[in-house]
Amino acid sequence: MADNLSRTSPPVFALPDHALVVLEGPDAVAFAQAQFANDVVSLAPGHWQWNAWLTPKGRVIAVFALARRTDDSLWLVLPDHPAGDFAEALRRFVFRRKLKIAIPDGIAVNGSFFAPILARGATLGDTDGVLEFDASGDGGERAWRIGPAAAVDAASQAAWQVADLRHGLPRLPASQREQWTPQQLALDRLAAYSVKKGCYPGQEIVARTHFLGKAKRSLQCFSAAGVIVDGTPVREGDRDVGEVACAAPDGAGSVMLAVMPLEHAGHDVVADGHLLTRQPLLDGLRR
Repeated sequence: MADNLSRTSPPVFALPDHALVVLEGPDAVAFAQAQFANDVVSLAPGHWQWNAWLTPKGRVIAVFALARRTDDSLWLVLPDHPAGDFAEALRRFVFRRKLKIAIPDGIAVNGSFFAPILARGATLGDTDGVLEFDASGDGGERAWRIGPAAAVDAASQAAWQVADLRHGLPRLPASQREQWTPQQLALDRLAAYSVKKGCYPGQEIVARTHFLGKAKRSLQCFSAAGVIVDGTPVREGDRDVGEVACAAPDGAGSVMLAVMPLEHAGHDVVADGHLLTRQPLLDGLRR
């Protein structure tokens, strides 16, 4: 099996803007269930889900992939958030629970624009020391491969981020953390939070918004011919109608996710003087 895997492994490239945090111990799942927005207890070993960590006011600190490798081991793939900062913030809530929060040495998050070898959908592939996630969607086949660090390929890394945004996965820079609710970031498209599980930070606000139908804004995807940065207002005429939550360079232009009014369908919107072209959000990344 290992020899066959080594012969058929697709090309991979480093994703240095992704981090890995591991929670291990008898209380790892219970701790994650109490802290994170999605239902970790219902996640079977060998599978993964999208998840989020929120402030008590229901604002998103981070969006990440959470894999349950075994009954007592969780691996978090964390885009755009330093592993050390995330792990240290989590440790403040451990108290007397029996778990270890660690940043593994010697392994890294890599990407591939090829179909995963073993992983399918929410099912992990775990062979020959490499943990594989199926990150494919309607935009094409992709896989995360967690193992020895691959070479850096800036063009492939940038294309990966564009693919994330086109599929509606927010890639939140530091300036946009703790700014938006899960509904405003359309995390329901990724099944990244639960309104039925027990309490977690921000749960009351998330549930109230869900059941009372008070969400007024959500994500829309745009492209522009120029460079756009996060936090840029989206304007229609002489008024602000939204804000860019995250953006990625795409050639000489940009692709971005902006938090906009739910019913907004206007076409003449601009950001930093650049006309925005609305792009459909691609499906298939839900897990």
